[in-house]
Order: sequence, then C-alpha cells, then structure tokens
Amino acid sequence: MLEIIKSGTQINFTSKFGFTSIFSLLLVITALVLTFSKMKYGVDFRGGAEVQVKFQKEINLADLRNSMRKAGFSGVTVQSIGQQSENEYLLKVPANQKNLNEVTDKLGVTLKKEFESVGVEIRKVDIVGPKAGQQLRVSGFQAMGWALIVIMIYVGLRFDFKYAPGAIVALFHDVAIILGFYSLTGTEFTLQTVAALLAVIGYSVNDTVVVYDRVREHEQKYAGLDLKIHINNAINETLSRTILTSGTTLFIAVSMLVIGGAAIHDFFVAMTIGIVVGTYSSVFVAAPATLFFNKISSKK
Repeated sequence: MLEIIKSGTQINFTSKFGFTSIFSLLLVITALVLTFSKMKYGVDFRGGAEVQVKFQKEINLADLRNSMRKAGFSGVTVQSIGQQSENEYLLKVPANQKNLNEVTDKLGVTLKKEFESVGVEIRKVDIVGPKAGQQLRVSGFQAMGWALIVIMIYVGLRFDFKYAPGAIVALFHDVAIILGFYSLTGTEFTLQTVAALLAVIGYSVNDTVVVYDRVREHEQKYAGLDLKIHINNAINETLSRTILTSGTTLFIAVSMLVIGGAAIHDFFVAMTIGIVVGTYSSVFVAAPATLFFNKISSKK
C-alpha cells in the first residue's frame, strides 16, 4: 500500500488529547446551542405542500426557482425528478395549517400563468400538516438514536465494551457539529439531511473501528503495556490508510458538492463536513474518550 506516512513514524497523539478534548467539547456545546435555537426545518418536518409538475418543454431550473420566489413563495425548494429529458420537478412550499389549501391553489395558478407557453401539468399534490411534520422530525432523530445504540452494541461485542462509549461519543460529536453547521448557515434540515447523517455515522464508525482493531492487536501482542501506548501506536500505524481513504472520499464528496446541482447539494454538504470531522474524531475524540472511560472502570 502507498505510504503517505513512513513506517516507524511515532507522532505523540496522546499528548494532544487534553487540548483537543477541550476544543471538541466547546465545538459540540456551540453546535447544540445553535441546533436548538436556530435550526431551520424543511417542509418534511414543519408542514407544507409538495407539488409534482411536468413541463412539455425543457425549462431552466434556476428560472423556475426565481419565478416561485418572485410570486411570494419564500422558502420554496425545487428539485428535478427522474431523467432530465422528462422535465419533471418536485416543488416544496412551507405553509401552516391555516393556509395550506390557499398556498397550494396559489402555487397551481402561478405555475400555469408563468409557464403557459411551455405547457405545464400538475401531476400530484401532497399536503404535509404540521403534526405530521413534527412526527417525521421525531422519527428522524429516533432513527439516528437507534443507529448509535446498535453501533455501541456492535463495537462492544466486536471488541470490548470499554471501547463502545468512545465510539458513541465520537459519533455524537460528528452529528452535533453537522447539525450546528446547518443551523449556522440556515440550511434546511430535511429527510435528505437525515439520510446524509446516517451515512456519516456509518463512515465515521468504520474509521474508528480500524483504529480499535489495531489497538486490540497491540493489546494481544504486547500485553501489560498501558492502553495509552497501544492507542498511540495504533493511530500511527493506521495514519497512512486514514489519509488515503479520507482524502479519496473527500475528493468525491467535494466534486459532487460542486457539480452535483441543487438537488443533492445539502446531502453532500453533510457528507463533506462528516468526512473531515469523522476522521478527526476517530483520532482525537474516540481515543481520549476510550482512555477516560477505561480509567473510570479501572478505578471501580
């Protein structure tokens, strides 16, 4: 395998754990404050109308978005459905319980008026009430919670239960920072975001498990040494693999973020941040958390 870091390199990662732990804690606290105070939920989670339309001729997606905004539909999101040649789009417009029908009717009139020359057909209208949106929001967070619990059980059975808390702390750290970034930038939290967060959880735990696997090998081979030494050696030995894997995945995520278009933009925003933060947390969050919980259990 190509070695970015030469064999035998001994960077003292554990000496940095004090600083990185404080830095990560501050990041998570800030992210949680932003999440609970400024999170902007999409139509899926706060209620509104979803309208599927088909145009007879090709139209510009940017023109469609601008037309909707000029007509007074603030917060509208537009995404292409199926093949580009089919000219089919899904429009999501936020609305409350009182004006759901009014907004839906106005949207239909606006589409027919603005794109009469092109030819437009409203194929489907779905209304998401505020209560249904709230239930979806709860279900989305429950899905992430269950994922964390199952991963904790897997890590405990696969290695040792002293490693499980560290993996969960790292995953919670990654998810919190992504949610904080979404809140800070005003990016809407949608079902697509939930899918991206679950993908980040899977990617991050894979990176953490690689380090844990090497730690376990060292514990079996050099029994009696301090866990801190095993972790430091494991991180150094897997550093080349981590840089290559994360760098390649990050390149793909950034490429899709830049050229993928608006329909998948939010998904790859989360993936890009998740890859960077997940790689960091595998070294500077999961490892010190494991040392902390192992110290507590040893005292007991």
